[in-house]
Amino acid sequence: MPHNTKYVFVTGGVTSSLGKGIISASLAKLLQSRGYSVTIQKLDPYINVDPGTLNPYEHGECYVTEDGAETDLDLGHYERFINLPTTQANNVTTGRIYQSVINKERKGEYLGKTVQVIPHITDEIKGRIKLLGTKHKYDVVITEIGGTVGDIESLPYIESVRQLRWELGPTNSVFIHLTLVPYLAASGELKTKPTQHSVKVLLENGIQPDVLVLRTEKTLNEELRRKVALFCNVDSESVVESIDVKTIYEVPLLMLKEKLDLTVLKKLNLPVGNEPDLDSWNQFIAKLKNPKKTIKIGLVGKYVELPDAYKSIVESIIHAGASNECKVDLITIHSETICDSTLEEKLGDLKGIIVAPGFGHRGVEGKINAVKYAREKGIPFLGICLGMQCAVIEFARNVLGLSDANSTEMVRSTQNPVIDLMESQKGIIDKGGTMRLGAYLCVVKKGSKAAQAYHKPEIQERHRHRYEFNNAFLDQFEKAGMVATGTNPETGLVEIMEIAKHPWFVGVQFHPEYKSSVVNPHPLFVNFVKAALDFNK
Repeated sequence: MPHNTKYVFVTGGVTSSLGKGIISASLAKLLQSRGYSVTIQKLDPYINVDPGTLNPYEHGECYVTEDGAETDLDLGHYERFINLPTTQANNVTTGRIYQSVINKERKGEYLGKTVQVIPHITDEIKGRIKLLGTKHKYDVVITEIGGTVGDIESLPYIESVRQLRWELGPTNSVFIHLTLVPYLAASGELKTKPTQHSVKVLLENGIQPDVLVLRTEKTLNEELRRKVALFCNVDSESVVESIDVKTIYEVPLLMLKEKLDLTVLKKLNLPVGNEPDLDSWNQFIAKLKNPKKTIKIGLVGKYVELPDAYKSIVESIIHAGASNECKVDLITIHSETICDSTLEEKLGDLKGIIVAPGFGHRGVEGKINAVKYAREKGIPFLGICLGMQCAVIEFARNVLGLSDANSTEMVRSTQNPVIDLMESQKGIIDKGGTMRLGAYLCVVKKGSKAAQAYHKPEIQERHRHRYEFNNAFLDQFEKAGMVATGTNPETGLVEIMEIAKHPWFVGVQFHPEYKSSVVNPHPLFVNFVKAALDFNK
């Protein structure tokens, strides 16, 4: 008997940023807790092939999967909630769809037909949606459609899932529509008209939502729920409240209370399954909401005006804080504001310093100043990607005496290129999808801080970079006290650098933040926060 995958489509109305990704991840968590195999997919309407070439100010962080896909940051939420890796197939953009269709047309695969949005673009979209179900045999595939219903960019996706509904059959798909019920303080009322209009737009595109999730800052009463149900053609039990909460990690528990999972299972004609196993999730929430201590840690970066630019790092610190039963007061500091005269003001009361990833020369000297302060003051330090490279540059300048030491990314003519372009990157012109991407093996040195964190000799971590530590300088560094404690066994690429005599000073070329989840907080962040707590004593 063939495996029958069920599909859930999540759309949004009224306004963007309502939290479709969090609702999708929360539903996935609940279904998973009942014993179902679930994955989540994001359809993004922008024409970029992937977010890899997008400025973080435009779209937040670029998330990287195990298999090297540069994806939307919502995939980070998916992984943090369901604790399963996503892949290339979990993020689809309009640019990727059109690129695929045009490539097929160039090869003659359409046999001379006129290539059109319907059926060629919509067929390509439908194929990408069904791929996860047919190839990986998930019980349920949740597909989040980016943007807002009514956007021109989203129309091909809406049309594609409209077609899929009829192709899949009446009990094989569910449409969830997330809208806003604003509260007007002047009249003291919650207003349902925006939701009604949003559903009307969806109906005009041929889709009747099965479930409405209403974002609100005030509790919805039964009368209001019945009103929404009546005007939007859904039953009352399918009107779900999503009230504002202090942390996104409470949303699955709210959706459980609202019986969103039961409603979806009923409409998909699936058995309720096991009682939800959320013990570890509840333990995490309890620790998160009842910390025993508070610690102040600084995040030094150059995109700090937009919190989503470092979303995975912020969430990893939340996971690590809960693991250590402490609240981390994370202070974001713009690296361009850090110089000799502002060091004490900006960094003086911190018990831990993270220097964030990034590209380009802007703000780098401020990051280097922050590294120097952490090294000299004995403050626990974690450098990620460019943050690790800044630690190498700082050590070369101020300990090895190589005053012009730099990365060739910043100064091509430096006489001491302690960070240099990877050999495999030389000659590459295209920017998109050409970096060293995805998970690579790393051998960890015994007795190191990294070994104490990971408790195993070999690890796999995700990368996104073009420049690397220049091994021609390795002997000088290690004789002076900065040691390579993690290397790639195939290429010799330095993955981890530590200062042994420092209380806790670790720089990593990879991105540990991409692998931290609620159930499995990343060990490096956990140990870093622990070191900050010890420093605070």
